[in-house]
Amino acid sequence: MSLTAILDDSKLSPVQWVAIVICISLNALDGFDVLAISFASPGIAAEWGINRAELGVVLAMELVGMAFGSIFLGGVADKFGRKPTIQFCLVLMTAGMFGAAFVDSVMTLLIIRFITGLGIGGMLASTNAMVSEFANKKSRNLCVIIMATGYPIGAVLGGSIASMLLETHTWRAVFIFGGSITGLFMLVVAFWLPESLLYMVNHPKENTLDKVNHMLARMKKPLLDALPAPAVSAKKSSYSTLFSPEMRKLTLLLMVAYFAQIMTFYFILKWIPKIVVDMGFGAAQAGQVLVWANLGGAVGAILLGLLTSKLNLRLTMIPVLILAFVMVSVFGIGYSDLGTLALVSAATGFFTNAGVVGLYGLMAQAFPANVRASGTGVVIGIGRGGAALSPVVAGLLFTNGVSLQGVAIAMGTGALVATLAIYFLNNKQGGRGTATHSSLSAVTK
Repeated sequence: MSLTAILDDSKLSPVQWVAIVICISLNALDGFDVLAISFASPGIAAEWGINRAELGVVLAMELVGMAFGSIFLGGVADKFGRKPTIQFCLVLMTAGMFGAAFVDSVMTLLIIRFITGLGIGGMLASTNAMVSEFANKKSRNLCVIIMATGYPIGAVLGGSIASMLLETHTWRAVFIFGGSITGLFMLVVAFWLPESLLYMVNHPKENTLDKVNHMLARMKKPLLDALPAPAVSAKKSSYSTLFSPEMRKLTLLLMVAYFAQIMTFYFILKWIPKIVVDMGFGAAQAGQVLVWANLGGAVGAILLGLLTSKLNLRLTMIPVLILAFVMVSVFGIGYSDLGTLALVSAATGFFTNAGVVGLYGLMAQAFPANVRASGTGVVIGIGRGGAALSPVVAGLLFTNGVSLQGVAIAMGTGALVATLAIYFLNNKQGGRGTATHSSLSAVTK
């Protein structure tokens, strides 16, 4: 029996569950580390006397780092291993969080946040691959999607702690707390997170068979008599494989889908507070609406994961993305009642975030094990461009006199573009929550 068959067709063992839970926690840690600068920004602006334009650059710098980290460290994870890459990312993130607590200039903070972003970007590419490779066929979609859901959950929980810290401490305490928790996870990963078995067999060394069988024994699974031959593409550059004639269309379609959907998602995430205040509500009430949007997003992601354990992920994603466009357009109507606004925001978050995390599931299905981290990293890295462009494009539309309804429809169109890209993915893999370790064939119907 092949290693893929052993992992796909057997129940998850405690060892696998521990690895998956650690990866979910790491993604939640990413959520807090990204949000930390937002909570600290008022204190930074007040202490250093910087204007909104300068502060905007500070807020955007981690997104730039995340793009580079996703693309380049995803390749590192495919070449040198998931676990060592995760450990390296934690070192970058810990250094970045502690470093931000002691900076005294905007330029230094920009460098520090770029370094932090490198770690965050590489982390998501690595953990997405790791969860996919430790999950079995039945639960793979659910596990990958719940892993992605850790991001907004970490943002909400970490944001609550940051709010409490800021009541009695300066903005620097937020980064000290974040650095401490991130550093703690370095120990957790070192002692309890195993390396991906699929990575190990694709990059065999002298004692790889013994290591793989030792781990399989801990999982109470059948042992291998011999190592399978590594995938041919494992010997090639992961990036040349991703853009080879066999995989080019797949990679490009996923890039388009993620870029377009992330633009729609970040329009809601970044502009809700300002839009709600402009409707006549207070800043605290605007924050409550944003919390509702995040909670709706978390629920939407979990429910999508549960549904795709029974249904085809790709086919489920198509109506989800269409409804994301509809709800963003409905949000643009504007409401005078705060309760209605909160409910509409929650429903909008439900579908827009479900669309994003569903794409993580498709990436885990689509890319084979030997280029899974690279493929995920490239797609996410390019997608960060959509994240950075989204608030800028919306701002330009508002500045040029486009109504809220018009801007919402325009920004929601990203979800429709993502729908088309996913439609043109051939559904070779997708039966009820299945995900083999071969790639989807990205061909038009």
